[in-house]
Amino acid sequence: MRIAFLVAPEGVEQVELTEPWKAASDAGHEPVLVSTESGEIQAFNHLDKGDTFPVDEVVGEASAGSFGALVLPGGVANPDFLRTDDKAVAFVKDFFDGGRPVAAICHAPWTLVEAGVVRGRVLTSWPSLRTDIENAGGTWVDEQVKICDHGSNQLVTSRKPDDLKAFCDAFVHVFAGEVG
Repeated sequence: MRIAFLVAPEGVEQVELTEPWKAASDAGHEPVLVSTESGEIQAFNHLDKGDTFPVDEVVGEASAGSFGALVLPGGVANPDFLRTDDKAVAFVKDFFDGGRPVAAICHAPWTLVEAGVVRGRVLTSWPSLRTDIENAGGTWVDEQVKICDHGSNQLVTSRKPDDLKAFCDAFVHVFAGEVG
């Protein structure tokens, strides 16, 4: 399955991109880096610049329908940028409207809040997003990984880089139709 990894031109937490990318690839999926601009994205290791990665598709030209699932890596700046881009927000919403599974870690649920897709959902995130999620009608839980199927699709969320193993295991199983 083709899996979209949606990230901003800069600010994605590198390990939250590379570890899920490897897990998807190792499971036989085709990860595709989607961003709001062509060229390369700049990843970060917390606040320090990390590596750059080539963009495969631009969100304004990509169709959610051409992907089987979506992964939203975190980093503070990454989802903050994405939630201000109408095309990125619409792209995310299309996965929910189409019933396709989505996985989001750390600060990435900010983009979900902006897309209006957390109402009635149970999810986790970096703790500072709790109020935003609750104000958007979601239920926030402090768990390593949360799989929610209270909606049109399955949603996998995790809190932080320390949860990456559980996050990757969960979304790989969900994307393969083995959970739910």
